[in-house]
Amino acid sequence: MGKRADSPVILIGFSGTGKSMVAQGVARSLGWEAVDTDDEVVRLAGKSIPDIFGQDGEPHFRKLERQALEDACQKTRVVIATGGGAVLDPNNRVLMRSSGVVVCLEANPETIYQRLPKQEESPIAVRPLLAMSDPMERIVELKQSRQAYYAMADWIVQTDHLTLPEVCHEVVRGRRYWLRTHEVGESPKYDEEHVCDVVTATERYPIFVSWGLLRALGQRVKEAGLNGNAYVVADAAVFSLYGEAVMTSLQEAGFGVQSFAVPPGERSKTQGTVSHIYDWLVDCRVERGDVLVALGGGVISDMVGFVAATFLRGLSLVQVPTSLIAMTDASVGGKSAVNHAKAKNLIGSFYQPRLVLSDVQALATLRERELTSGWAEVIKHGLVLDPELNAFLVKNAKKLVKLEPEATTEAVRRSVAIKARIVSEDEREQGRRILLNYGHTIAHGLEAATGYGEFLHGEAVSVGMAGAAMLSHELGLVSSDVVKQHRGILGAFGLPMSCSDVRVKDVLKAVELDKKVKGKSVRWVLLRGIGQPVIRQDVPRQAVVKVLEELLSDL
Repeated sequence: MGKRADSPVILIGFSGTGKSMVAQGVARSLGWEAVDTDDEVVRLAGKSIPDIFGQDGEPHFRKLERQALEDACQKTRVVIATGGGAVLDPNNRVLMRSSGVVVCLEANPETIYQRLPKQEESPIAVRPLLAMSDPMERIVELKQSRQAYYAMADWIVQTDHLTLPEVCHEVVRGRRYWLRTHEVGESPKYDEEHVCDVVTATERYPIFVSWGLLRALGQRVKEAGLNGNAYVVADAAVFSLYGEAVMTSLQEAGFGVQSFAVPPGERSKTQGTVSHIYDWLVDCRVERGDVLVALGGGVISDMVGFVAATFLRGLSLVQVPTSLIAMTDASVGGKSAVNHAKAKNLIGSFYQPRLVLSDVQALATLRERELTSGWAEVIKHGLVLDPELNAFLVKNAKKLVKLEPEATTEAVRRSVAIKARIVSEDEREQGRRILLNYGHTIAHGLEAATGYGEFLHGEAVSVGMAGAAMLSHELGLVSSDVVKQHRGILGAFGLPMSCSDVRVKDVLKAVELDKKVKGKSVRWVLLRGIGQPVIRQDVPRQAVVKVLEELLSDL
């Protein structure tokens, strides 16, 4: 029997992520029962968990845990809090995936250490597997060994900066998202071009990815329930290639269409350009029921998204990305912004589109440098969040560099699905979405320090990821092999890993203005291994300077 609306919600995650309390809160919210498998193990054994470990051993504990989980999964309308190690048993993993909606509660090792009771505070409450002289080191070791199993979840909630009610809300939202996208009759039906939906608190929209898809734009916009007139804002170079096809497709679907072209490049992403677009929209007498279409790369995706968010307090937005960066990153997730003279993307908002349509064939008309730049965002998704995507990119690098249709479409689809899932979990970058900024702290610093004219965004991100790997190694988080893996995959796609003629102090100044600064400390996204990201706010300035000096030496 498949999962149903009354199937269990099953919470997994490391000790200290709050599974027991969250299970009770979610159960109250749903009007269901809460079951804690650790409590059930104590009931079955008639003794405490430390006594089970001490007297009977871990294998006996795991046997009782399996029985408790099996009993709980037989129930309906129940929220189950599992033990941190329950995912280690492959039978448990199969049982959980087949029985209910699995939600992982995540937290950084530093957060977990702060939350767990200490030996001097409550000796009986200390987890047996953490009862050692250096529990922090043990947390890092255990969490790293289990991370691949926690990734089995249908939904992930990053709990570090959330209150208990906020975590419970995110779990309920994750369950709702899963039901919408899996239960019969809960999700709109699309054909094979439909990759996934983004579902946030403010919007739900489909993402279409295929080769030769542009001709279907008008019909897709119509199917999304949009009407009125369509106003296409495009990069001038892109418009010369695809403007006619886009406007014809929209006209054939019954839309009145007008267009506005802006000069290509990051230097157009300013308040001045936005003002010109506003003037044009005013002259066209645009109404709230009309549609704004963003046609172009990441600059257009960001800037037109900002215009849509602010003009008439919100216009319907359709993203039609034509670059690899825009397809896999900028067009998905609702981040919209323009640059400030002192830092990138300082002025913006979160504003979700109504649909995203990516014609992968459009990549064939990109200049080689632009295409190469775009692979950086795809590579980032693999390095940070999906070791399987990373392996696919390594294996198929030659095909992808040549833009072979099947492999390229598959890479874009996988990357888009990762971004869509993260956005659905964390729309406003309060938790897990910040992981997508891997490499971007240094990248934005490079871009700002050079006036947004020297680097393409993906080139800066590539250098930034090389730097993030080096910084991770400098802090003892990863071995030199991980740094070599970064260099290997970035090199296979022809991406830069260093640069010259940029002053370290200029990059540092821009880094310290980065949007991810919190409490005057830069939040660095680093790695403990491929697919094992960590957020650190305690990175010594001298370590950053050392890495930047190596990156900017062009050695």
